[in-house]
Amino acid sequence: MVFAQLAASAGVAWGFTCPVVIKHAEDLIRKAEAGKANADTRPLIEEARKLLVEAKAHHEGAKTKKDHGDAVRKAKTAAALAEEAIVLATP
Repeated sequence: MVFAQLAASAGVAWGFTCPVVIKHAEDLIRKAEAGKANADTRPLIEEARKLLVEAKAHHEGAKTKKDHGDAVRKAKTAAALAEEAIVLATP
C-alpha cells in the first residue's frame, strides 16, 4: 500500500520538478545576459534561450512522464549553456 502511494506520488513529483529546473535555467540565462557578452558567449546564450522555450512547451503540453523528462533535460541543458557563458564572460 505504501509502495503504491510512493509510486503514484513519484510521477506527480517529477511533473512538479519542471518549473523548478526551468526557473533555475531562467535565472542563469539572466545572469549570463547581464555579463559581458562576446563572440564566445552570444551563441551559447541564444541556444540556451531556444532550449528554454522548448522546455516550457514540453512542460505545458506534457501528457506523459517522457514529456516532463524532455522538459527537464532541455532546461538542464539550457542552464549548462548559460553557466558556460558566465564562465567564458568572466575575465
